[in-house]
Amino acid sequence: MTTTLSSSSPLELSSVAFFGRTLAEYARFFALDLPTLRGRAVLDVAAGPASFAAEAVSRGIDAVALDPLYGCRPEALAAHVAIDYRQMHERTRAHPHLLELGPVFASLDEAEASRRAAAERFLRDYESGFLHGRYVGGALPRLPFLDRQFDLVLCAHLLFVYARQLDYDFHVAACAELVRVSAGEARVHPLCGPDGCRYSELTRLRCDLADLGIVTEVVPVDYAFFAGTDSMLVLRRHGRPPDRPAAPRKANPKPAV
Repeated sequence: MTTTLSSSSPLELSSVAFFGRTLAEYARFFALDLPTLRGRAVLDVAAGPASFAAEAVSRGIDAVALDPLYGCRPEALAAHVAIDYRQMHERTRAHPHLLELGPVFASLDEAEASRRAAAERFLRDYESGFLHGRYVGGALPRLPFLDRQFDLVLCAHLLFVYARQLDYDFHVAACAELVRVSAGEARVHPLCGPDGCRYSELTRLRCDLADLGIVTEVVPVDYAFFAGTDSMLVLRRHGRPPDRPAAPRKANPKPAV
């Protein structure tokens, strides 16, 4: 899955980039209380080369990551990382007006180093993790898991970000599928596209999900990197009390790498 850049929007991509982030970033943009997740099953959907699963397992979290490219040989994944990371970083540097440096990263160099460290850790963990079922090939809107298999389901930088490529019906089906495999909550981040504008169909989406028995809530998070990334969508079955995220709290502005 090589990434092709489009001119329709400053950071628009014509296909989903194989790009990932660290557990420290996940903890902020998903408002995760990591100690409470120890021993719990957490799924990272459309994970790419994120180091979330590798880092979470080292903290005693039963983490599984899913991506359509899992199943490829490590050298093939490394080639995807080389191509997509170069293009993503070049595109980001060309549009600094869309960035909000300071809250998470002090500079683009720091952000790039963090994301490359995530990919390197993923690549080191991938081969053994794949054999142990930590990395599973698959894609929305149909996940290869049982109903309520995970305590928490996460999906970052896919829905809403790629609204031009993934139509409205896909978003409805994907959100419903995230809830299906969760025994607790599903969390989606961010709620905007590459231009920083909130997904235009969000109100309609929330209404249609409510008709399917899915309660949704827009929750602020203590995170910003590019415009519009300071909130997430929390989804759960109707009648289930919320596993409400902690209120945004100030943290070390420099994520661990």
